[in-house]
Amino acid sequence: MVDNKNLEDDEIKDKIEEETLEEVKEEEQDLEDIKKVLEEALSAEEEANAADDASKDSKDAKIADLEDRLKRQIAEFDNFRKRTEKEKSAMFDMGARHIIEAILPTIDNFERGLKTVPEDKEAKAFYEGMEMIYKQMLKVLSDVGVTAIDCLDKEFDLNLHNAVMHVEDEAYGNNIIIEEFQKGYKYKDTVIRHSMVKVAN
Repeated sequence: MVDNKNLEDDEIKDKIEEETLEEVKEEEQDLEDIKKVLEEALSAEEEANAADDASKDSKDAKIADLEDRLKRQIAEFDNFRKRTEKEKSAMFDMGARHIIEAILPTIDNFERGLKTVPEDKEAKAFYEGMEMIYKQMLKVLSDVGVTAIDCLDKEFDLNLHNAVMHVEDEAYGNNIIIEEFQKGYKYKDTVIRHSMVKVAN
């Protein structure tokens, strides 16, 4: 009876050990499965991170390219604007010079007319009216940048003066302008008309 009981106990122990062993194996398998799933998840995450990095690098490259193209476009537009302003200014100056050249003979005629007005009462009012118009025209020219070239008692300068007469006179130094026949004018820094002058020595 005791032997039967011991036998039953051994069988129960063996059965419990077998069940325990099976449970341990199942748990180990579960752990392996979990480990495998975690490894796959980690691998997938690493691949995703690598793809994100590649995508980020690609986006950074595109942004850098767009920024470079934008800077080039801005530089080109700035150059175009400056060139257009320069061309516009040059065209304006060219038109202004043409108009000034056309007006100068009228100024000359005013100056000649003012020199020949007779000195009587009737002529005085006419002279004053002519002089007012003359001064007004000179002011308009001055406002747009036209200036008369000062030449009397100055040394002759080929860039500003046109010598039409030459005299020997010891009272003056070499290449000194002693008489002006026609006024010269400059528009800004450009000579519109050279002064027509007489030069001594």
